[in-house]
Amino acid sequence: MDYALARRSVLAEVSAGRTDVKQVCDADPYLLRAAKFHGRGSDVVCPICRKEQLTLVSWVFGDKLGQVSGSARTSDELARLAETAEEFTVHVVEVCRTCSWNHLVQSYVLGAVPAPPRPRRARPPSRRTASE
Repeated sequence: MDYALARRSVLAEVSAGRTDVKQVCDADPYLLRAAKFHGRGSDVVCPICRKEQLTLVSWVFGDKLGQVSGSARTSDELARLAETAEEFTVHVVEVCRTCSWNHLVQSYVLGAVPAPPRPRRARPPSRRTASE
């Protein structure tokens, strides 16, 4: 899913003065750290401060991911998870490390489709002998 319309709406509200910059430049310190260590650069310049290019951070969420769920992952880690884990959701957030602008830009599903449960085989009735 692409969140470009929501992004444009937020930026229009800021531009019109109906939303304060402090309300949209509120990246959590954890998100800023994740951008530094797990993010990948983009060609898009920050729409608020226009001082640097935005960093894209991918967050993973899924019931079967255990402790990995809710963490930032690099592109290489996403590729490995996609091969080994059941379906999970990736949320991509753009972050400006200068002014703390951040916005969800995309979400998608990765991972293997879980195999359907195998039907249980019925056990044949046990044979009892007359001496039992």
